[in-house]
Amino acid sequence: MRTRQDMTFAPEEYDRRLGELRERMARRLLDAVIITDPENLVYLTDYQTTGYSFFQALVVPLEGEPFMITRAMEESNVHARTWVELTRPYPDTGDAIQQLVAALHEFGLAGKRIGYERNSYFFPAYQQDRIHTSFQRGTLMDCFGIVEEGRRRKSPAEIEVMQRAAVATQAGMLAGLEAAQVGATENDIGAAVSAGMFRAGGEPPAVMPYVASGPRSMIGHATWQGREVRAGEHVFLEVGGCFRRYHTAMMRTVVLGDLSPSMYKAQERMKTALAELRSHMRPGMTVSDADSVVRNIITDNDVDARLVTRSGYSIGIAFPPSWDEGYILSLNPGDFTVLEEGMTFHVIPWMWGVDGDKTVGISDTLRITADGCASFFDLPEDFTVHGGDPAEHGPHLTAVEEEGA
Repeated sequence: MRTRQDMTFAPEEYDRRLGELRERMARRLLDAVIITDPENLVYLTDYQTTGYSFFQALVVPLEGEPFMITRAMEESNVHARTWVELTRPYPDTGDAIQQLVAALHEFGLAGKRIGYERNSYFFPAYQQDRIHTSFQRGTLMDCFGIVEEGRRRKSPAEIEVMQRAAVATQAGMLAGLEAAQVGATENDIGAAVSAGMFRAGGEPPAVMPYVASGPRSMIGHATWQGREVRAGEHVFLEVGGCFRRYHTAMMRTVVLGDLSPSMYKAQERMKTALAELRSHMRPGMTVSDADSVVRNIITDNDVDARLVTRSGYSIGIAFPPSWDEGYILSLNPGDFTVLEEGMTFHVIPWMWGVDGDKTVGISDTLRITADGCASFFDLPEDFTVHGGDPAEHGPHLTAVEEEGA
């Protein structure tokens, strides 16, 4: 293992992660693991590339030096970014799985118990079938989740990196709130959000911002499509900022005209849900109880809206196609996993179907502290109102006005 000081984290952080992984391997009686998820590769080694659609793997023996299998073009990322010294690249005309099997034999792992991530997006079934056919002397075991067990709780160093991502998230959202004006197109707003994130130090996120105006807000995961925003409509924004592959995210809503009674009620429901959760969320609380706090408040509304999804999900390291770690842990009913210090969540008490035709959102990214929780942001939560009379339904400045106050 090379010791270098130009990585995202100090060498001690990677030593700890690798040591804890090997402890879990020993408990599962595994002699080595084959790690293929891009997020897990970043977590263990700082390796990243946009070329992860080609097979890549880190093999971690219980004893001995880890080694990587990559496409030849991507080998430069191993040397430029990571502590890994041993690589076995394959050419574009080569066979990645045969290279992997040959390396397992080369490094004395034939006949051993080898774990692999059976549920990895980037280790498809046909490749898994081929390794089962080719690696006949050893035993292949599903070890999916063995790295994620370490990723659930973020270290203080990871929290610092997520705070850098939060700066980009908030800058992008502020730019989007200002750009969401009558006559602007969704593309204009998306461009403003993106420029705001990147100028604030953000890096390419796993998902570009969601921008949906008027009736398009009722379409799940809709983003900009050139539509011109009209007076009397609203704009739904969801922004995920990224730094060193770590993400934070937030939702906000813009109203172009007077804030109607139903929209004001929706705003207050979501703010109440977030405030209540922040007052209760702490180590020892269960995932199900956290979900119930949000779900019960959002469900108790008289504007015909509902929470159609989980109420939150773990967030941190991500590559496309998604910025969340919800497969590791989500805030869902019936999950009695206990919250622990260092866990981080994007909490989404959004409301689908206000007045039957509007989706609105206010959300927060929270980290669990020793005795409670804390937000990564300080952006006001009230809907941003452009035009109309924001004071008509209560005292709430727009986010842009409050930022400048």
